[in-house]
Amino acid sequence: MSNTLQEKIVANIQNAQELELLYRKNGSAFSNAFNTVYNEISQYPLAQGWNERLNYKQDDNFLFSKQDLIFAAITIFISGWIAKLPDLMGWKQDLFMSRNIGFIFFEIILLFFAWKEKASLKKIAISVGIFLLACIYINLLPKDDNSQTILLSCIHLPIFLWSMVGFIFTGNQYNNPAKRIGFLRFNGDLLVMSAVISLSGALFTAITMNLFLLIGINIQQFFANYFVRWALPAIPIVSTILVRQNPQLVGKVSPIIAKIFSPLVFIMLTVFLIAVISTGKDPYNDREYLLLFNAMLIGVMAIILFSVTEVSKGMTSKWHLMLLLALSLLTIIDDGIAISAIMYRLSAFGVSPNRIAVLGSNVLILLNLVGVSYQIFRVLKFNLEITSVEKTIAFFLPVYSAWAAVVAFILPFLFHMK
Repeated sequence: MSNTLQEKIVANIQNAQELELLYRKNGSAFSNAFNTVYNEISQYPLAQGWNERLNYKQDDNFLFSKQDLIFAAITIFISGWIAKLPDLMGWKQDLFMSRNIGFIFFEIILLFFAWKEKASLKKIAISVGIFLLACIYINLLPKDDNSQTILLSCIHLPIFLWSMVGFIFTGNQYNNPAKRIGFLRFNGDLLVMSAVISLSGALFTAITMNLFLLIGINIQQFFANYFVRWALPAIPIVSTILVRQNPQLVGKVSPIIAKIFSPLVFIMLTVFLIAVISTGKDPYNDREYLLLFNAMLIGVMAIILFSVTEVSKGMTSKWHLMLLLALSLLTIIDDGIAISAIMYRLSAFGVSPNRIAVLGSNVLILLNLVGVSYQIFRVLKFNLEITSVEKTIAFFLPVYSAWAAVVAFILPFLFHMK
């Protein structure tokens, strides 16, 4: 078998596709056979490329450089103490975290990309200045638990801060659709890595606390006050560094997740629509149901955008694009129902901050979905590149950011903090 494999490698040394197929059948056997015959074929560029691929020696510190470790240690230390401020200052934990959680995470990630992308001092100053002003603003708002606008501001401010991270991530090419899509891909990979680290941390926590319980020591409170307070901010920081420095860690996982979840979400959404009709649920008069309905729409929209960006990595197929088109069209129907329900509530019960915020979000989602669906249809019909779909997605990113800023900074004053 080994000799046969060696002969196949030599015979196909200028056929990249065949070599890849041979490698995927049995990577270990291919590597051994290739190294045996490499001297015979070393003059071919493709052979030289495969030699580097198979025999590249990874640096022992490839996960983190020394500078990355220092950055992570300092920022995790600072983030942990920020998270403990309510305990130290006697503030309400829930109130503090609801207003400041975005600053704990996004400010550090922004500084990391400012460092890695060598952002200009002016750009860093503008971004950090916006963060500081936003921090002062949100913490000066009245402490009113019944205020719709303040709650909306707390929800939408992290979205705006996230867009500022994207502003730094794209470097000097903020208007470049490819860079914006790259930022979305980074967020998808970041979620995957954060989920893996979170599950590992949860397992470690459970094992540690139960081991101490076996000897009669309850460390739950100590663990929550110290380990968890520093561990939670560490997750996005460590995940960001890992994804940025080692994109291959989750580069193949994210597209697979996208391909798995797209059909599952389509089935779920179809069954959900049937269930809505059969159970007689009324989004027009049931406020709680309408809010959950909108939350589901936002989640589905995120999955569609994530799936499109992952498909464009090269794992595209006509079947998958057709599925994404069907999912987009189905979500447009759901979004249309949601918009009509909000319009009905506006006419029946009057204008409120919640209705304005939700209506604006749904209209943006509808416009985005219509654009994405149209571009996917064109890609399928005319066999075009999927970059046209990416451009539509990229165009709407700053629009979402602008709407988040309106809700966070303007709506409270329009409705007098009510």
